[in-house]
Amino acid sequence: MPICCFIGWYSAMAMRSLLSDHSHYVESFRLFLENSTEHQCMLEFIQKKLPGILSSIGSGKSTINILSVGGGAGEVDLQILAEVQAKYPGAVICNDVVEPSAEQISAYKERVAKTANLENIKFSWHKETSLEYESRMKASKEVKKWNFIHMIQMLYYVKDIPATIRFFHSLLEPGAKLLIILVSGTSGWARLWEKYGSRLPLNDLCLYVSSAHIEEILDGAGLKYKSYELPSDMDITDCFTDGNRNGELLLDFLTETCNFSKTAPTNLKNEIIRDLKKLEYSEKRGDKYFFNNNLSAIVIEP
Repeated sequence: MPICCFIGWYSAMAMRSLLSDHSHYVESFRLFLENSTEHQCMLEFIQKKLPGILSSIGSGKSTINILSVGGGAGEVDLQILAEVQAKYPGAVICNDVVEPSAEQISAYKERVAKTANLENIKFSWHKETSLEYESRMKASKEVKKWNFIHMIQMLYYVKDIPATIRFFHSLLEPGAKLLIILVSGTSGWARLWEKYGSRLPLNDLCLYVSSAHIEEILDGAGLKYKSYELPSDMDITDCFTDGNRNGELLLDFLTETCNFSKTAPTNLKNEIIRDLKKLEYSEKRGDKYFFNNNLSAIVIEP
């Protein structure tokens, strides 16, 4: 689950966005991944559902063109590519990656270098945002079309989501698919942000959006799509032990606030701690609490 901003006013000047401290953000994000089933639920979707979704994208084609928008360090991309290879063993795969972070692209390239059986895949990396890619394509005389486009956990960072979806949808070949994965509208995240967003630090680097918002946009545009719920959770038990370092980092990630436990007003901290134990946000199993980290995968037709 990538960090995204809340829309609202600062409730306390001492509070600042987690995105304002990159190393602190990375530390809390890594702990989030360790404590959650985020990547596991994506992998299960890719292995069990994606092969059927891919059945129309490469029929009779010698080359399959894939565009990864916000490909990050490539962990999920390589899993997707493995499924495409299995589905179309004789095809050459051209995999273009749009990713604004040089650090992430470097990590992606290192991962590719260490991965076997990628001989039939041609990789191209473009250090740019999705908007920069869109502008470059529109300025070009030839706009490339794609057999499969995926946008995984990246729409939080887009200023105009309807326009972005509209543009990338326009790049689909007949039989192609556009895959979007992001937090579910039924997740604890959606409820937490809706209730507390206006009382937490404002950051304009990214926006809060859930699958519910995307489905509204798609319905309004008259696009055909299918949604899949990806069950996921995160162990947040440590959040309820005062002074627990891991618990404090997880609270920072949940509230997207740097040092939330130390800088948040006492009443706000107490309210959030109390709510996180409620069934709307978490499930109690034995003496542990698991936050609802559900994702949604939305597959859009041409």
